[in-house]
Amino acid sequence: MIATLVAGGLGVAAGGWPVVRAPAGGDNGPSVRTQLAAALSDQQWATPKPGSWTMPKAAPDGLPPIIRKIETQDKVVFLTIDDGYEYDAEFVNLVRKEKVPILTFLTTNYVKGQGQYFWALRNAGSQMENHTVTHRPMVTLSPEVQRKEICDSSDTITKQYGRRPQIFRPPYGSFNPTTVQAAKQCGIKSILMWTAEFYNGAKSPNGKRDDFQRGDGGTGFKPGDIILMHYRKGLAGQFQMILGWIKAQGFRPAAVENYLPKSLGGNAPDKLTQ
Repeated sequence: MIATLVAGGLGVAAGGWPVVRAPAGGDNGPSVRTQLAAALSDQQWATPKPGSWTMPKAAPDGLPPIIRKIETQDKVVFLTIDDGYEYDAEFVNLVRKEKVPILTFLTTNYVKGQGQYFWALRNAGSQMENHTVTHRPMVTLSPEVQRKEICDSSDTITKQYGRRPQIFRPPYGSFNPTTVQAAKQCGIKSILMWTAEFYNGAKSPNGKRDDFQRGDGGTGFKPGDIILMHYRKGLAGQFQMILGWIKAQGFRPAAVENYLPKSLGGNAPDKLTQ
């Protein structure tokens, strides 16, 4: 069984669950898939030092706050990857080998038939958060449809990966007050936007492929940047590209969930000890 689990681990790292047969004579214990999931424990990412960052605050109206940046003195950036309609097994291997924290925002229509791929990423350390079911601009939808888009996506991710999403990213960055209300009704604790986008595998508004653009019009990275990427063809090579840029500028990737308090869907204590 140990040899089987090791072989299974290699299969998951490559982006798919291996075909494993149960021992002859039956087995009333946990399923092989359950054992594999337990054997591949989630990565634990470094937490920020006390005093090095400012805790994002809850909204005074009790609704999920809109988080656009993490205030920190650390030279860290946060890599977030949206959608999920391309499945690059080489990317999974890269994330596991380099031990890079990422956060995935899943559009659950794209997960059909590829749930195993995102299981591999989950076990490489990426939480699965909410990016709706069909990736439509939220401001074009009725309150009922907005709620269904968010709640149904959370239900699918919970059933598939064992954890209910607590962070939401609206497709195209499109939202209105109705979206925020719907997000709360679906159990969302915060809405995470971005400060810069790496147009990996696509052309930027400037017409340049694999271009990096800041929302403030500046250049390079700044501490606390939340970087938007997408699951696109050739992601592994594109990911290596941006990792090189990050390292060259003296930065490192960090886990954004460790900079968010638990009340906003993260892992940090709600009250920090300074």
